[in-house]
Amino acid sequence: MRRIPVALMLVHLSSMALADQFVGQASVIDGDTLEIHGTRVRLWGIDAPESSQLCRGEDSLQYRCGARAANDLDSFIARRVVHCVPINLDQYGRTVATCSVGGVDLGKWLVLNGLALDWPQYSKGRFGAAQRDAERGGRGIWKGSYVEPWLYRACIRLNGSPSACSDDTNSHP
Repeated sequence: MRRIPVALMLVHLSSMALADQFVGQASVIDGDTLEIHGTRVRLWGIDAPESSQLCRGEDSLQYRCGARAANDLDSFIARRVVHCVPINLDQYGRTVATCSVGGVDLGKWLVLNGLALDWPQYSKGRFGAAQRDAERGGRGIWKGSYVEPWLYRACIRLNGSPSACSDDTNSHP
């Protein structure tokens, strides 16, 4: 009988944790992950290239597009206060949230600047218009070719190298 109240209390505490907003200075972990007050926060609805991922620029030369996404996000945040509203937890236990700086949604900003992709599986297309705008404007990864971050991760899990997994015959022009 004692297990039921404990289980209910744990569910209640976890829902309270998700209900609280995260506000503070953020450290950029990668192009779609921040850390605020020791909590990892994954930006909702987008997927940025991985830190080790390479893309090809308009000159066809490889560059570290994942590192660029993280660095550009860090520069945009510029030590300003970040506001995050939790949505859920991901499979790794990270908080998934929408986050903003100065009223600008960071997910939308990343997609609009060609530093991340709309991830319709999760976003239901919320950032589709921003992605089309980035593609039309030839910003970020849209200047050259890239492999979708989710495909890159799958290749790495199969013991592929960052260089081999970054080039794909299905890359986008």
